[in-house]
Amino acid sequence: MDQKGKFEALKSLHEEEGIFVIANAWNGGSARILTALGYKALATTSAGFAFSIGYRDSAMGLARDQVLQNAREIVEASALPVSGDLEEGFGPAPEDCVKTVEMATEIGLVGGAIEDATGDHSDPIFDFNLAVDRIAAASETARALSFFLTARSENFLYGRPDLDDTIRRLVAFEEAGADVLYAPGLPSLEAIREVCSAVTKPVNVVMGLTEPKLTVDQLRAAGVNRISVGGSFARAALGGFMRAAEEVLEHGTFDYASDALPDPVAASYMLDKKRVV
Repeated sequence: MDQKGKFEALKSLHEEEGIFVIANAWNGGSARILTALGYKALATTSAGFAFSIGYRDSAMGLARDQVLQNAREIVEASALPVSGDLEEGFGPAPEDCVKTVEMATEIGLVGGAIEDATGDHSDPIFDFNLAVDRIAAASETARALSFFLTARSENFLYGRPDLDDTIRRLVAFEEAGADVLYAPGLPSLEAIREVCSAVTKPVNVVMGLTEPKLTVDQLRAAGVNRISVGGSFARAALGGFMRAAEEVLEHGTFDYASDALPDPVAASYMLDKKRVV
């Protein structure tokens, strides 16, 4: 499937009645496994990628080139459409967001999310008007490039549990041209319902955080169109890794191997690439 076909496939998933899960891969290997398991679209995860290279995830912790190189690895590992975690657009100005969308398209992404978090802990959320201008500029570029843009309101992740302001921002992002609306960290199913009722474009909800613990069916009934898992698959993998490492260190046993993916099974998902001498 070429890039235009991938864009249309991603767009169609959002237009279909019902709900789907967009699975977050953090490298080429995880992308290959998620593709083989039957997911219909992938997203990248800045958190999963950051953890894999020993960094903390933050709006200012990863460089744009690093993030896009990781995204390219995921795009090249899968025939599925891939949406990128594009942080805050890698700069405060609308022009920065435009440049990021252009570069994301160049490496094969057909969608991406831009958030309104600044990366400055003393002033963590962009001013309302600037936040809207950034999404408007990114949306105009996205339309021209066949790129499916997700706009994120980060209030609940940065100590600002203001549902009214979050909804105000999402409504404005929709009016500015965003294709998907997303407010990570919403505290309850009722809050999710309120968000879905306030907008007409598809809503993404992230699961795999500690709370609330909801099912696909509950989210479907609330009006959610798309579920992502953020860095939670990557953290689940790290959890298994830590339990195995601690078992050997603390108990001197290797029982973890009985739960590990057998080597032939793991190998069956991977590309058989010959070394070039």
